Amino acid sequence: MLWFEGSIPDAIISAKQQSCVFVVVISGEDEQSAQLMSSWEEDSVSEAAQNCCVAIKVDAKSETCVQFSEIYPVVCIPSSFFIGENGIPLEVIAGSVSAEELIKRINRVKQVGVKILDCVQHHFLLHSVCLPLALSLSHPFRLTKKLEEKQEQRKIGEENEIKMEIERRKVGKDMQDLKRKQEEEKTKRLREERNREKAEEKAARERVKQQIALDRADRAARYAKTQEDENAAKMTLLHAKQAEQEVRKEALLRERSTKARIQFRLPDGSSFTNQFHPQSKLQEAQHFAVQEVGNRYGNFSLATMFPRREFTSEDMQKTLLELELAPSASIVLLPQSGRPGHAVVQSSEGGIWAVLGTLLYPLLAVWRFLSSFLFANPRPRGAASRGSSIQSNSYINSDSDKAKRETLSKHNLEKRPKDFKKDGKICRLRTQDDSEDDNNTWNGNSTQQM
Repeated sequence: MLWFEGSIPDAIISAKQQSCVFVVVISGEDEQSAQLMSSWEEDSVSEAAQNCCVAIKVDAKSETCVQFSEIYPVVCIPSSFFIGENGIPLEVIAGSVSAEELIKRINRVKQVGVKILDCVQHHFLLHSVCLPLALSLSHPFRLTKKLEEKQEQRKIGEENEIKMEIERRKVGKDMQDLKRKQEEEKTKRLREERNREKAEEKAARERVKQQIALDRADRAARYAKTQEDENAAKMTLLHAKQAEQEVRKEALLRERSTKARIQFRLPDGSSFTNQFHPQSKLQEAQHFAVQEVGNRYGNFSLATMFPRREFTSEDMQKTLLELELAPSASIVLLPQSGRPGHAVVQSSEGGIWAVLGTLLYPLLAVWRFLSSFLFANPRPRGAASRGSSIQSNSYINSDSDKAKRETLSKHNLEKRPKDFKKDGKICRLRTQDDSEDDNNTWNGNSTQQM
C-alpha cells in the first residue's frame, strides 16, 4: 500500500487536487490493528485504492489522532474513514476486516463518489445558466428588500440589546441575593457542624473511656488465662519429656539386653569390637577372634583383666550372659606358651602371682608391641587398615559399661590380700622393711609432711 507521508492537511489538499477519496486509517498496537494493516498491505487492496484514494496512517496514541477525533468521532480502534471532497464521511470501517471485504468497501466508495460528483456538476450547470437571468429581472426589487431587511435587523438588534441589559441587571441582582443566601447558609452550616463535632468528640471520649476499661478487664482475663495455659502447657511438656525419657531408657535397656558388645584386645595393643547375642556361647566369640587374628599369635586363650579371669574349655559352652560378659565386656587374647589351660583364676585367689601379673602385663604388652615392629614381619595392608578401624571403634563404650567395670575393679581390689598396699590407683607389694614414713604426704612446694 502506498501511504501518504505528509500531514493530514497536506493529504486533504492532495486528495482534492486528484479528485480522490481521502482515507484515514487509525491503528493501535493490538492484534486487530495488526490484522487490519496486513489487509491494507495486500497487493489486491493496493491496486483497488491506487487511483481513487489518498490514504494516510495515524497512530491511535498520537496528537494527530486526538485532533482528528475532535472532527470525526473515533468509536473504536482500529478504524478506517473514507471522506469525500465535501468533508462528509462516505464509509467508516470499525475494527478489522479481511482484504476481500476491504476491496468491496473501496469499490462501493468509488460508486458513491462518482454519483456525488455528477450531482454536483449538474447543479453547478443549472445554477450558472439561471443565475444571470434572475439577477437581471429582480435587481431593483432585491435592493429595496435588502434595505428593509437591514432596518428590521437593526431594530431587532437594538431591542435585543435592551433586553440583554435588563436581563444582565436582573441576573446581577439575583447573583447578589444568591451569594448572600449562600453565605448565610454556609455560616449556619459551619455552626451546626461545630456543634455536631463537639457532641461527637464528647461521645468519642466516653466510648474511648469505656473501651479502655473493657480492654483492661479483657487483658487481665487473657493474662490470667494465658498463665493458666502456660502452666498447663509446661506441665504437659514436662510429663511428655518424662514419658519420652522413660521410653528412651526402656528402649536403651531393651537394646542392651538384646546385644552383647565384646572388645577383643590384642597383645600388640590394638583391639577390635563386635556385637553378639547375649545367649551366644563364648566359643562363638572365640571363633570370631580366630577369624580376625588368624595365625599371628598362634594358639591363644581368652581372659578378662577386671576381674582377672582366664576362660577354660568348659567356659566355651557357656553363654555370654552366664559369664557376665553382657551387655559389654573387654576380653584379652593371651598367646599360649605351651602351658596347659587350667581352671578359672579369680583375682581373690591368685595371691602374689596375680598381683605380679597385673603389674607386669602393661610392660609385657608394650614389649610385644615394640617387638612386633622391630623383629616381626610387616603386617598386610588390609590387616593394618582393619586393625586401625577396629581400634577406632574400640573407644566407643557406654557410660554404664564403664561404671560396671569400675565397680568390679573396686570390688576386686577390696578382696585382695593385705600383702600389698594401695597408693591411689597404684598397688605395690608390702615388705617387712616398709615403714610408716612411706605414708607421708607432699605439699605444693615439694616438702614432705610427716
